[in-house]
Amino acid sequence: MRNGRATHLTRRGVLAAGGAIGLGAALAACGDDDTKSGGSDDASTAAKTGPWSFKDDRGETAKADKTPANIVAFTGVAAALYDYGVSVKGVFGPTRTKDGKADVQAGDMDISKVTILGNEWGQFNIEKYAALAPDVLISTMFDDAGTLWYVPEESKDKILKLAPSVGISVYDRQMTEPLQRLLALAETLGADVKADKVTKAKKRFEDAAAKLRAAAKANPDIKVLVGSASQDIFYVSGSNLSADLEYFKALGVNLVEPPAKTLKASGGWFENLSWENVDKYDADIIMMDNRTSAIQPDDITEGTWKKLPAVKAGQVIPRVTEPIYSYDKCAPILEDLATAIEKAKKVS
Repeated sequence: MRNGRATHLTRRGVLAAGGAIGLGAALAACGDDDTKSGGSDDASTAAKTGPWSFKDDRGETAKADKTPANIVAFTGVAAALYDYGVSVKGVFGPTRTKDGKADVQAGDMDISKVTILGNEWGQFNIEKYAALAPDVLISTMFDDAGTLWYVPEESKDKILKLAPSVGISVYDRQMTEPLQRLLALAETLGADVKADKVTKAKKRFEDAAAKLRAAAKANPDIKVLVGSASQDIFYVSGSNLSADLEYFKALGVNLVEPPAKTLKASGGWFENLSWENVDKYDADIIMMDNRTSAIQPDDITEGTWKKLPAVKAGQVIPRVTEPIYSYDKCAPILEDLATAIEKAKKVS
């Protein structure tokens, strides 16, 4: 459910979008040289003949004389487009890990075949971007102010002058909406949305949603806490702004919900807990932020964490905090949570 209000987040708050985060190092990152409407009325025809246009979730219409070929996108968006057969030339956002492997947000993309304009928060190489002769820039949005995710605020005017832009909102709505919107966008960019791979993935997602609904209904007492770990803080996510958590809740999942007053400081996203107070909320399952910016469960050394009933019971699972919004990538998210709920022991 949309709350209809503007939420002005700090960098930390914005970076917490999708749940919770501890991103101290990324917040300080600087530039690096390596670094509610539908689309076209007849998308498949437009993709073949042009001109091209798409009305985004800011209410703005991006236009071009022909279907964009030189596409630049936030990594997660690029990964979703890839699943629909649409390739991009450049990406920005978490793409390559420190050991050179593909970041979890890159999905199935071959990251050696794209130009990485920036790999961390604040990084966006404008010169490389211009050299790509971009036809369109695409990103997600985690607020209702039209802020394009991972497009640096201090250089956005220069960046957005170089090509039309598209913003797909993942804020304060259920995940089915950005899934539909990215599919519609992909169609305008030439994707065959009736391809067997796409229709099978969509059917799998629908079946996964039914499975999660059934699991939640059969196990209403299983409490699921959604968290993220940083060196000094454990973040407990609220569920009213994140597309995945809103959808889980709509399907009946019993999510642990911090009081509104404790979420207020972060604009509604999360509550900060010290590690000494990590046991504030009872939970049977803990979903932990899987992004490379967050400390992963196996690397948490805090004794208070290890004493949590869900941790002792081995009932800690990943949370795909920034989903790749293709049906192929979102179906397993629902399946895995359903399985975890079905198998969970009541420990809270």
